[in-house]
Amino acid sequence: MRKLFLICVLQVLAAPAFAAAVQTDTVMNALTKELDRSFGVLKTAEKTPLYFLGYEVIDTNQYSVSSFMGAIDSENESQRRRLDIDARFNDYNLDNTHQVKGDNSYNYPTNYTQYIPLDEDENAIRSRVWEYTDAAFKRSYEAFTKVKMNKAITASEEDPSPDFSTAPAAAFYETADMPSFDKAAWKARLDKLTAKFLPYPYIYQGSAWMRVSADNRWIVNSEGTRVKTGNVYVTMGYNISSRTDDGMELSRSMQYNDISPDKLPSDDVVSKDIERSIIELKALKSAPLVDPFSGPAILNARPAGVYFHEIIGHRLEGHRQKLEDSGQTFAKKLNQKITADFVSLYDDPNLKTFNGIPLRGHYTYDDEGVKAQRVDLIQNGVLKGFLMSRSPIRDFSVSNGHGRKSAGNQVVSRMGNTMMEASQTVPYPRLREMLIEECKKQGKPFGLVFNDISGGFTYTGRGSGQSFKVLPLLVYRVYVDGRPDEVVRGVDIVGTPIANFSKIIAAANDTDVFNGTCGAESGWVPVSCVAPSILMSEIEVEKSKKSQEKPPVLEPPLHDK
Repeated sequence: MRKLFLICVLQVLAAPAFAAAVQTDTVMNALTKELDRSFGVLKTAEKTPLYFLGYEVIDTNQYSVSSFMGAIDSENESQRRRLDIDARFNDYNLDNTHQVKGDNSYNYPTNYTQYIPLDEDENAIRSRVWEYTDAAFKRSYEAFTKVKMNKAITASEEDPSPDFSTAPAAAFYETADMPSFDKAAWKARLDKLTAKFLPYPYIYQGSAWMRVSADNRWIVNSEGTRVKTGNVYVTMGYNISSRTDDGMELSRSMQYNDISPDKLPSDDVVSKDIERSIIELKALKSAPLVDPFSGPAILNARPAGVYFHEIIGHRLEGHRQKLEDSGQTFAKKLNQKITADFVSLYDDPNLKTFNGIPLRGHYTYDDEGVKAQRVDLIQNGVLKGFLMSRSPIRDFSVSNGHGRKSAGNQVVSRMGNTMMEASQTVPYPRLREMLIEECKKQGKPFGLVFNDISGGFTYTGRGSGQSFKVLPLLVYRVYVDGRPDEVVRGVDIVGTPIANFSKIIAAANDTDVFNGTCGAESGWVPVSCVAPSILMSEIEVEKSKKSQEKPPVLEPPLHDK
């Protein structure tokens, strides 16, 4: 069970409870002492001053187990502790993290990363931190030299905002302990679940897994921040796959998230989901392909969450409005209408649950030691804000607690819990009726309903089209003439954000949670998105990529005739 100790708040560094907790924390003591010692000397060691020094240690304790077709096929337990160092030269306006521009440009990583000892030995940890600080200091100074040269020979930036913003010193302490659970019982449970796949010859691979991770992060910097945060992530899921005669890979899956293994769904709940997935996979095996199509569609609630994450969420990350090689899609659309009046969007990492469902995107402080904050992004269809790290942009000079990364990567602004709210809704059956009405209005013989989506990706750089792609797993064709809905396959949702976001015309009164892990230039971070089902006047789909592999020549061993 996760233990949470909220000891103090911003700028209360001397609180007795916080001091008592820190006194027994070997990592915090080692980082604090070595940072004070190093910064005291290094800040004036070169002609250009070292104005900021920050350490973050990310300790991940993880257990995972998986079962394949009725038998355990892997079990792993590990712990790793990684140190990231951020050393900045000159001042907040211009430092070594400034973007280097030009055809042959290369930015040194803003952080320096290495592993440190797992044992609670302060001297050993300090020795490693000292060694790596020296290397980070030298590389960062070299990077600033390159920044100065590049600034002198390249055009001025469209957004001249500083490279770094100030932030109040923070003090916060919480610890995430690894939950205790019966590993043997979990292995038996997973074997029992995956044995359900054996009777079906069209299921080529069937697996189930459980992962538990306790993540603790220590953040200290030369501005006085002393923060330790902790999160527990528990995931259980299953996946079944098959292949069609024309070489298309098919899969159905489900994933469950919580903060403790004993809070995950019962076998009865999971078994019912498995039974549904088996039926859906069989339907997909014989489903017709969909040709490229543009027309009305419904995104059910979970797929809608993926949609908002991909098409708008990444483009509202602050640094993308400033980078010279970024498309800056919404940089100059502040206070302009960009979607339907009934659509509002905000991001709030402070939320732990939604309707009793845990949110993976929850955190208390970001990876720059800034308190997580709610950010209103869109209000009644009008763009109102951006997700900000400590990299300022025009009109947004400070962080709102959205600087995130995984170990070994540099911080950029990222989503946490992205929440879409609709001020006007209809019951889902009425949304379906509206889909058919819209199809008739446009002269389309059918519309599409996207019931499940695996994920997606988006292009935000200027060197590529400002487009996105979302990858559906289960799609239905809804006919206007009253024929039964038909499962179809082989479609990907594609489009460009400004045009596509204006196509939302209605929302249902249902909501669901998409929990996932998002990859971007700062690594992989846990995220959540909550949304209702939405009706689009137009969605464009194209044929999915597929392999050229035929199904297996032989039947599975249990079904060989």
